[in-house]
Amino acid sequence: MIRVWVTGGAGFIGSHLVRYLLETQPSLEIHTVDALTYAGNLHNLSDVLDHPRHKFHRIDIADRESIEPLWSQTKPKVIFHLAAESHVDRSILSPLDFVHTNIVGTATLLEVARRHWNGCSDVLFYQVSTDEVYGSLEGEEYFTEQSPYHPRSPYAASKAAADHLVRAYGHTYGIPYLISNCGNNYGPYQFPEKLIPLVITHLMERKPIPVYGNGLNVRDWIHVLDHVRAIALLAERGKRGRTYLIGAKNPRPNLEVVKLLCTLYDEMTGSRGSEALIRFVKDRPGHDFRYAIQPSTHLFELGWRPQVPFEEGLRQTIQWYLTHKEWLEAVRSGEYQRYYQLQYGDRF
Repeated sequence: MIRVWVTGGAGFIGSHLVRYLLETQPSLEIHTVDALTYAGNLHNLSDVLDHPRHKFHRIDIADRESIEPLWSQTKPKVIFHLAAESHVDRSILSPLDFVHTNIVGTATLLEVARRHWNGCSDVLFYQVSTDEVYGSLEGEEYFTEQSPYHPRSPYAASKAAADHLVRAYGHTYGIPYLISNCGNNYGPYQFPEKLIPLVITHLMERKPIPVYGNGLNVRDWIHVLDHVRAIALLAERGKRGRTYLIGAKNPRPNLEVVKLLCTLYDEMTGSRGSEALIRFVKDRPGHDFRYAIQPSTHLFELGWRPQVPFEEGLRQTIQWYLTHKEWLEAVRSGEYQRYYQLQYGDRF
């Protein structure tokens, strides 16, 4: 049995990866390592918590005194590193939280890996990163594997620093690694601070839908299951020491996405006039204009293709939130309400 860690495995993408690996890789024993901050919660793993090949460990990845004993106990061969503070708006409000988890946490994992993986070639540190490290695009351009880093938010800067640390440990200490940079994910279990679940929950509650600025900022969307399929494939067959870009070539203005969600929601529920809930609000500081990814050619050569069409993926996501109201209520704690007031309270 090969033991692997999924850090941040109780979060949105991490929980989908845990589930996918358990379903498709019977030789793996999965250890989820998560501090269970606001966006990581055991409700995301409720269907696999008792799986015989899955163990959960509540640990802050920046806490070396806790990481070291767990490593000695489990001796992982692969680390899928997804633990991160990941919301740009929160990074503007509390940048040091992002430095702690995304930079110090990554450095802690790498340092422990260096000690235990010295001279090993049959191991892998897989850094799951973001397209936001590349900054903002103009016109109809796309990010490529050759795009220079130009982070423009505390979140993007912290992820860029983490990526550079992974490369540095790989070059200096010989740790086998992969890095993949992906666009905006959507799908079930996503915390409702993100655009698509935020819109869906406001549609469900008939509340005003905040849209930053004029709504023309562009993001590149991919269904979370297409993303985790790519991660699993690259971990198995990707070339060590490389960076891969994962995307579905689906860049769309935010306002287009919001209006499409309104249309689909009305069709699915019999509601009317949902677009009237849209409110343009004061833009956030330093809002990057356009993200768009040119997926790595090698990823297609390995046989990966995005399988979930965007409109169908949105329908599935709306339906999931409509039928999982208990999950939604469980994750929208008082802390979430406090954040929402800080972020949007004076913008309407």
